Amino acid sequence: MSRIGKKPIPVPKGVSFAVDGNTVTVKGPKGTVTNHLPGGVALAQQDGHIVVTREDESKRAIHGLTRALVNNAVHGVTTGWTKDLEIVGIGYRAEMKGKGTVVFTLGYSHPIEYALPSGIEVTIDAKQAKLTISGIDRQKVGQVAAEMRSLRLPDPYKQKGVRYAGEKLKKKVGKTGAK
Repeated sequence: MSRIGKKPIPVPKGVSFAVDGNTVTVKGPKGTVTNHLPGGVALAQQDGHIVVTREDESKRAIHGLTRALVNNAVHGVTTGWTKDLEIVGIGYRAEMKGKGTVVFTLGYSHPIEYALPSGIEVTIDAKQAKLTISGIDRQKVGQVAAEMRSLRLPDPYKQKGVRYAGEKLKKKVGKTGAK
């Protein structure tokens, strides 16, 4: 039995879920998340919890995955997901342009405009060096954060670039000089 798959998912008040064929839709106070439900796995509601069951041992690999995806959807529609990014470097900054575009100045010859997908919000602090990405879909929030980080990856020599909050970088030593 999958250790993660057999854990029941608590359903808070105001959250409902519906299974339609091979899709599961979770509705809550923050919005709606729809996920694909693989074959051989079923969802049922028992005592205010969602229980994930599988047909046989051949579906063991996707049992825990399905439970984790549904749990992420329930968490997303109740409290939401956030990811923090830090911009380190002299002159490096980010600013909002309108409501759906973030403009990055990262030491290139041109500013980089990043269009936000639907359902994702970004807040930038006053110093324009910290971004908070938030949304109800965990996968989308993580993907946007990864794409923003890839605009200027953290440099191991000078420690500059876009990084996740709290990310530790291993500093490399530069050239020691030719002899």
